[in-house]
Amino acid sequence: MLTAIDHVQLAAPPGSEPALRAYYVDVLGMTEAPKPPVLAARGGCWFEADGVRLHLGVETDFRPARKAHPGLGVTGIEAYAQRLTARGAKVTWDTNLPGHRRFYSEDPVGNRLEFLEGAPRGAG
Repeated sequence: MLTAIDHVQLAAPPGSEPALRAYYVDVLGMTEAPKPPVLAARGGCWFEADGVRLHLGVETDFRPARKAHPGLGVTGIEAYAQRLTARGAKVTWDTNLPGHRRFYSEDPVGNRLEFLEGAPRGAG
C-alpha cells in the first residue's frame, strides 16, 4: 500500500549543481542532503525541509518541463513569496484554485515549482 511520496525527482543540466544549491538552500531555505557515494558520482543534488524531499538529477539533454511540477505546501505564503522575491526569484500568483493561495516560481534551470497554502485535504 502506498503511504507517502518519498521524494520528487526533477532534472537539471550537467554542471548546474552550484546554481541549484544557491537556489534550493539560500532562496527556498532547504538543506542539502548527502547522496550515497555511488549516486553522488552521477552528479545532481538532494534537498530536504520538514519532510519535503527534492532530488535533482543530471540529464545530459535536459529541457525543463513546461507543465509538470511539484506542488509544495507552505505556511505564511505571503512572507515566503517575499523571501523568494527578495532573493531574486520571480513569483507569479495564481488565484484559480478555490480555498488556496498559491504562486509559481522557477529554479535557476527552469523547473516549474508551485507553492500553495490552504485548507488541508479532506477539510470542509
